[in-house]
Amino acid sequence: MDTQRLIDALRETEAVRFGEFELSHGGTSDYYVDKYVFETDPTSLSLIAEAFAESLGDGDTKLAGVALGAVPLVAVTSVETGRPYVIARKQRKEYGTANLIEGGLEAGEEVVIIEDIATTGQSAIDAAEALREAGAVVERVLVVVDREEGAAANLAEHDLRLEALVTASELLADR
Repeated sequence: MDTQRLIDALRETEAVRFGEFELSHGGTSDYYVDKYVFETDPTSLSLIAEAFAESLGDGDTKLAGVALGAVPLVAVTSVETGRPYVIARKQRKEYGTANLIEGGLEAGEEVVIIEDIATTGQSAIDAAEALREAGAVVERVLVVVDREEGAAANLAEHDLRLEALVTASELLADR
């Protein structure tokens, strides 16, 4: 994967912003990576799908995207690889099927979680727990950006390995 090409694309879309931002886990940061900016840019999506496909390698591992943010990422990666995917909801719907996992999943299937940005890794941990409860085997989490704020260690405590296309250090190197 051409990491610099992806970094350039993220910067060109102005997905990386500077200022004072509150993060989803309650902390603050002097920079923000806006996933909705890069997830709605065809060039960025294409580069991400190619990079995720390369990281996945050969095999028939199913993909899982965490709703809502990772759905575009898992969808383009599915198209790029020809692999089916499921969507892991953050909470059950109160209507319809009330599923936490949407899409076909059989017990014993190996699943790789696709995520946008990892800060603490909690949303990926929650998704892995839901997938495991549904019978999946989950060991890997692929993310576009690792903010390097503890996600790798938190995921490791849940027997999950974090693999990032880009780290915050790389993304902010010449800031």
